[in-house]
Amino acid sequence: MPITQAQANIDLIRRALSAFNAADLDQCVTLLTEDFAINLAGMPFQMRGREAWKSNAEVMQAAFPGIQAEIDDIFGAEDRVAVRLTFRGTHRGEFLGIAATGRDVVFMSLELYRVVDGQLAEEWISSDLTTLMRQLTEPDAN
Repeated sequence: MPITQAQANIDLIRRALSAFNAADLDQCVTLLTEDFAINLAGMPFQMRGREAWKSNAEVMQAAFPGIQAEIDDIFGAEDRVAVRLTFRGTHRGEFLGIAATGRDVVFMSLELYRVVDGQLAEEWISSDLTTLMRQLTEPDAN
């Protein structure tokens, strides 16, 4: 049975997350279009480009070295892929002005991707930053 476009797009997301989990950001960037559009919940503006994406990922990996994204749900239709992720890591570097706490964190993210010609062209990210920040700032949150 031939692979569908939706399945090919899901496989692309799986490859991207595998590279992210391996901290291979250079590989991740090769899966993005040059003008990749970044839409983050709560961000008052859209960021664009491979370097912008890589810079954001470097912030996360510096704050949470070895952070892992586990796919909880994933599905695709036409040029879109939706994924529900659980991120796990340990806060070992500064994050949003909060010095390293050494605390383990777990938070969820809902993400939607648009694929063009076999590359990721746009993302919409809605991560549960409230839960993440609570784990970093409240002593009994973990």
